[in-house]
Amino acid sequence: MTTSWQPSAEITTLKRRAQYLADVRLFFAERDVWEVETPILSQVAPTAPYLDSFTTDYSPIGSPEKQTHYLQTSPEFAMKRLLAAGSASIYQIARVFRNGEQGRLHSPEFTMLEWYRTELTLNQLMDEVNALLQQAFDLEPIIRLSYRAVFEFYLKFNVFTCADDVITQCAKQSIKGLPADLALDRDGWLELLMSYIIEPRLAAMKMPLFIYDFPASQAQLAKIKQDSAGNKVADRFELYMDGVELANGYNELLDSDELRQRFASDNERRRQQHKVEIPVDENLLAAMSHGLPNCSGVALGLDRLIMLVMGKQDIKSVQSFSFEQS
Repeated sequence: MTTSWQPSAEITTLKRRAQYLADVRLFFAERDVWEVETPILSQVAPTAPYLDSFTTDYSPIGSPEKQTHYLQTSPEFAMKRLLAAGSASIYQIARVFRNGEQGRLHSPEFTMLEWYRTELTLNQLMDEVNALLQQAFDLEPIIRLSYRAVFEFYLKFNVFTCADDVITQCAKQSIKGLPADLALDRDGWLELLMSYIIEPRLAAMKMPLFIYDFPASQAQLAKIKQDSAGNKVADRFELYMDGVELANGYNELLDSDELRQRFASDNERRRQQHKVEIPVDENLLAAMSHGLPNCSGVALGLDRLIMLVMGKQDIKSVQSFSFEQS
């Protein structure tokens, strides 16, 4: 078998990547946001059905018992425990892991920039993301569009008032090659339309873009609010560049009882999809019960961002060694 020991990225690219990371750290240092480190291995993992975690066994010396641990898909839960303990605003440049995700834009192991601001509203956090991308990555200002406006412009229906079958028929007519018996819920069809129809058109805009006010059913770990038309929406945003999703930002949910219900709902969906249930993070729930401060947070994929900024076509071209070479 032929192997390649050489890096998957050019050395000049890796040096530029190192400078980007230094510039990110300078950006936060200037704002008195301090860098933290949290465990990569955890006894729990996110329950979200769309995430699959790597597992590993911890075998205590002298004990036949094995304890299942998970490689983190995000440092979010541990960082929120620090916030509840009084850390104030924090950030982390973390190595994270997602099982099954591999391709031009995906790697099972990648680098995530995640930060939480106790002083900022979600709109102010969007301003800060904008400032980071301009200062550290020399990008142009980010424009903002609501989720509803994007669907109305490209697909001509209101995501908050139209019937489920309108969305289903739109997807079946617009996306070629879908199985005739494909059965999805409302959000599943919306996600297909976003991925296959809208994101390619966003790529043609050739500028970074925030999409905000997602349907409340897509809140994940964000608060729910009412938009200007009285619709219940998730108080969150996503950042796109060249049609590629780069970041997710939330006005963070503070209610531990509501989060427990969302974890339970996630695990019910996992059962329906014949996926393994995930243990609930009782430490996070206890920290939230103690008191998570009002905060906004965002997770940004650094590999993807650096790839796009440098004009590369594949995520492994900005990583020292690709997953296949690890």
